[in-house]
Amino acid sequence: MTRRLFHLFVPALVLAAAAAPAQDRFATETAKALKRFDGIKFGMFIHWGLYAIPAGEWKGRYVRGIGEWIMFRERIPVKEYEQLAGQFNPVKFNGDEWAQLAQDAGMRYMVITSKHHDGFAMFKSAASKYNIVDATPYARDPMKELSAACARRGIDFGFYYSQDQDWHEPGGRGNNWDFPEKRDAQPYLEQKVFPQVKEILSGYGKLGLIWFDTPGMLSEKQVDGLRAQVKTLQPSCLINSRIGHNRGDYAQTGDNAIPIQVYLQDGKWEVPATLNDTWGYKKNDNNWKDPRDLVAKLADIVSKGGNYLLNVGPTAEGVIPEASQKILRSIGKWLEVNGESIYGTSPSPLYFPDITWRVTVKPGKVYLHILNWPGTKLEIQGLESQVKKAWFLANKASVQFSQKGPALALTLPPKPVDPWDSVIVLEIADQQPKIAEGYRAGQLPQRLDLHAWIARLRGEEIRYDWTTASASNFRRFERESNSLAWYPYKSLNGVYDVEITYACDDAIAGSKFRLASERRGAPPDGVIEGVVEGTGGAFVTRKLAGSLPVRPATETITFGLTGDDKSAAVKVRKITLVRRAG
Repeated sequence: MTRRLFHLFVPALVLAAAAAPAQDRFATETAKALKRFDGIKFGMFIHWGLYAIPAGEWKGRYVRGIGEWIMFRERIPVKEYEQLAGQFNPVKFNGDEWAQLAQDAGMRYMVITSKHHDGFAMFKSAASKYNIVDATPYARDPMKELSAACARRGIDFGFYYSQDQDWHEPGGRGNNWDFPEKRDAQPYLEQKVFPQVKEILSGYGKLGLIWFDTPGMLSEKQVDGLRAQVKTLQPSCLINSRIGHNRGDYAQTGDNAIPIQVYLQDGKWEVPATLNDTWGYKKNDNNWKDPRDLVAKLADIVSKGGNYLLNVGPTAEGVIPEASQKILRSIGKWLEVNGESIYGTSPSPLYFPDITWRVTVKPGKVYLHILNWPGTKLEIQGLESQVKKAWFLANKASVQFSQKGPALALTLPPKPVDPWDSVIVLEIADQQPKIAEGYRAGQLPQRLDLHAWIARLRGEEIRYDWTTASASNFRRFERESNSLAWYPYKSLNGVYDVEITYACDDAIAGSKFRLASERRGAPPDGVIEGVVEGTGGAFVTRKLAGSLPVRPATETITFGLTGDDKSAAVKVRKITLVRRAG
């Protein structure tokens, strides 16, 4: 994947419409496929390749960053990296076990790396002998087995393919240590990319999608040729936006990047994300996300109209780490009970600026995802549709309520029905909920809470704790690491006063902080800097001096603390933006 270097290669992180060319003769098949894709919501991403052998270490040294980028980070010569193929023998691989894990997790589609940036094909390829069948002692094509296992379980199967970056080839982009001279990419495309894309589209049954990455310097004509090849061979195969030049059928956010508001657009979108910090396997990366956090993110993403593509990185032996399996099966158990509120739903029509619950919708029903228990009462503003009944999805117990106009008050038990996400079903009189003026999703907010739990945690040390609902351990803050990052995706425009909700023992006060609204290749739209004051260890909300401009072109809102031991113990719960008039 491209967690650290994605911005170097893709001109736009903003979720512009990933529309295909206007005169697309495959539009009908694509529309049907998108409808299905919209309903399945949750998928498994798999990053598996030669990089699983070094597993984050090279010549006895730990290599920082994501595991599948080790060749690039260490500038490993092609001839030296090629030797890994002779060691690759994943005898413990079992396609049925992998597909069953996806099914147990409630994942309804799968995407696996057929060729990552290192150029090694994880399938039998006539276009290049640098593949798992011809270059390894394993000498088998695991993709045949895996695609068949997914088909037996009704799981949509797809391939990731790195079309532009290829560190093994002179014409591929990225390897300037073996190939310092700039090369024409066209021979590489004609001799490797187009033949291999044809192979994966022709030899593995019906593909739900093909997932391209980092289009970089490919021309519009080259991208159009690639799209035409995919659609000619499999018209219903979806293409993601990272094919380049807005030629995808649907869009991605940045890696691990969740839009901060309900995201409404003329098209489908997806969040690719990791279970720990890496995509490809790293033996020392044990920073596993809490299943509760992942369920909350799934509900959050679906409530905003997106799909969630969650990654695992198998070992060189072909085993998905036990920690990954345990986490995914925990999510699956929640979905066994609550899947009705996820699969086949529509995004929230309600605007939620400062709440920790989320909303999904089906005809005649509204699902409330209660992520942080509010006590014995929950008030909802803006729902004009008459509520006929209310009950908990997990145990079918009735929920008492009163409704006056667009104000709905629910009486709740003292403790949550589910410790992660208690779902309440509202049966309404209308097929689609009617929302009062001023409460509709997509409006420009006057006040917006940026909770730490929906932020991207940038860095290998920063942590989020659901017991305190806060992020901490801001060591070694730099602009691209050990910070919180939120993604507006054009949803904000104005100048904002800022409040911060945090906790800090008086004895460790004094760390400096930086809050910025930023975009690539340009000065920040706004910066607020200051010193963290003590709170006696309790969570308090304080207004920051100054204001923060946020524009439609702003890509990230970033918060970090200076790198010292004091900053590690500061706990940040949320940043609140209050839009100034005018």
